[in-house]
Amino acid sequence: MSNAIENLQTAQQRAMAIRPKVGGFPYLAEALRQAGVTRNQWSLPSCQSLFLTKEGPVVMQGTPLVTGMADVPAFDREALIKALRTDQAGESTFPEFLAASWRAGVVRYDVDFAARTVAYYGCNGEQYVESYPPVELS
Repeated sequence: MSNAIENLQTAQQRAMAIRPKVGGFPYLAEALRQAGVTRNQWSLPSCQSLFLTKEGPVVMQGTPLVTGMADVPAFDREALIKALRTDQAGESTFPEFLAASWRAGVVRYDVDFAARTVAYYGCNGEQYVESYPPVELS
């Protein structure tokens, strides 16, 4: 296992141990930022996640949301915001959030840990950007 993978896994485990159920994403993001992760780029519906870290890039392949050919849903900003608020309230699992984002027409999203933003993209150039608050980790 590379240093990059080991470092990323350690940061993820730390984050999962300390993050609250409601509003937990900023804690995960801060744990990753402190571990030297600069960006996290997700591709939907493949659920492929690319972590850009100071130790080197790491790719993580999740379970795809669709197989074979599928129509891409139209970008629906309001449906995406609803999926975000549901997740932020602790009322969905991460896989449920990914599925809801896909149904809202998100084909990829990009987390910038330095800027504390997440940008969500549709296939025709649509974009929705949301900031998240800084947090202190214990």
